[in-house]
Amino acid sequence: MIGQKLTQTGADVIAAKLADAGCRHVFGMPGGEVLALLEALTEAGLNFTLSKHENAGGFMGEGAWHATGAPSVLLATLGPGVANAVNVVANAYQDRVPMIFLTGCVDAAEAESYTHQVFDHQALLRPVVKASFSARPGALSTMMDKALAIALEGQPGPVHIDVPITVAEGQTPEAPVLRGSEAYRPAQFTAQEAALAQAQEMFAKAERPIVLAGVDAVNEGAGPALTAFCQGFQIPLITTYKGKGLLDESDPLALGGAGLSPKADAHLLPLLVQSDCILLCGYDPIEMRINWRNPWPAEAPVIEITPVLRTHGMHEVALTLRSAVAPALASLATRRAAQSPSWACGSWQATKVRLNADFRAEDTGWGPATVFHTLRQCLPAETVATADSGAHRILLSQIWLCPAPRTLLQSSALCTMACSLPLAIGHRHADPQAAPVIAFIGDAGLEMCLGELSTLRDLGIPVIVCVLVDRSLSLIELKQRSSGRKNVGVDFPETDFPAVARAYGGHGIWVENTVALTAEADAALKRPGFTLLACRIPERAYDGRF
Repeated sequence: MIGQKLTQTGADVIAAKLADAGCRHVFGMPGGEVLALLEALTEAGLNFTLSKHENAGGFMGEGAWHATGAPSVLLATLGPGVANAVNVVANAYQDRVPMIFLTGCVDAAEAESYTHQVFDHQALLRPVVKASFSARPGALSTMMDKALAIALEGQPGPVHIDVPITVAEGQTPEAPVLRGSEAYRPAQFTAQEAALAQAQEMFAKAERPIVLAGVDAVNEGAGPALTAFCQGFQIPLITTYKGKGLLDESDPLALGGAGLSPKADAHLLPLLVQSDCILLCGYDPIEMRINWRNPWPAEAPVIEITPVLRTHGMHEVALTLRSAVAPALASLATRRAAQSPSWACGSWQATKVRLNADFRAEDTGWGPATVFHTLRQCLPAETVATADSGAHRILLSQIWLCPAPRTLLQSSALCTMACSLPLAIGHRHADPQAAPVIAFIGDAGLEMCLGELSTLRDLGIPVIVCVLVDRSLSLIELKQRSSGRKNVGVDFPETDFPAVARAYGGHGIWVENTVALTAEADAALKRPGFTLLACRIPERAYDGRF
């Protein structure tokens, strides 16, 4: 540990600050330029997991963050290591994930005359990070305080720290100032009194209030407050995909996720227009598609509760409360009787019925919806699922009911492929005693991250991998066909994924009916290693499904 060393390096100071902030895991792929950092991190108590690609390492870090609440830490070497990680750093930026991205670099003086693998890391990353620092001797503890505070403040996001080799390896008299993880927890604040009084009056008069909640409410831990508020006043709740589970989705008031399925949106958007008080609770429209641009009239009675200034331009609101969600809801509740009628006409109940009908299992007895319904029924309610980007994610997000936040993890702002497997790995690795974890992924997405099956093997964790096999980039093929274009570049031959899983030390099997799927899922829950369920589905199985 740092305190036991007779001398300490710059890397030791950085590692001590991360450990003090509650970080216990670091993911990535090292190179010669970050060996001092790697050693210091492990000696400070952070467990290092070697991923097969920096992009996957970043998603593993996000999975660990969802499981533990500590900022994710990603380690990469200079040059190609940094470039490989750009995708997952951009995902952390758009999907509001606190990440400390540590990279090695040559010293500034050396870079003037040595060009191999050298480019400006900070210039590359600045558009997709909240801040970028270059480590300097004598100011490392202060730099880490800034980096951690920025990563966690407001809407969380990635912070980059470029660490020159001599800074990481060189001895320093600087002692890290240890403050504890609570020091970096953002303070909740409440809205100004005048704005709050106006909002209370609007809400007190409303007969058809509705709540639209998103990722900021999840990051604030506002689920219990939203649940009490919606149940107390019988107000229906719509969420973004990241907000699923803020209210247990088995509750009749929970209308599920919105923003990506045209079928779901056709039912949900009219409710917003009918409402006489729309409450935006930590709602960030970065997850939404273009039909959610100006989804209500400009003069609509919209109250926005937000921790940050919104500059997206996606819609107008009547009133903004710069506040954390929970205290703002508590204040709104003081002016309205719990018995006040809400949606007496029953519109939202009928919407729930239509949503359930639209996303039922296939009448044929097999297909992606049947796979999702079957697994949701046979796996424990607390199971944590991850979803890759693609057609399956849109359908899954309507079918998979979440009892709590962070039980369906996905890239919903950047919507990048090859995320679900490493998300599942990171979550299960960081919390091995937690609920079962299942990763849903398309065959093309799995091809992009097959190497991480060896990470599953090496860690020895029992993740279930459900791969939907239809030999196509289904969502892109559907868009290609609907626009009248020729079939080009979207279809491919079938891979024997069960054989690949077995080669990587796991259990793999083809599944083509619900009886086999139920039996294999039950067996997977008892197996110490990973299980890959290769579910063959018909060609164009998603047509008309979402």
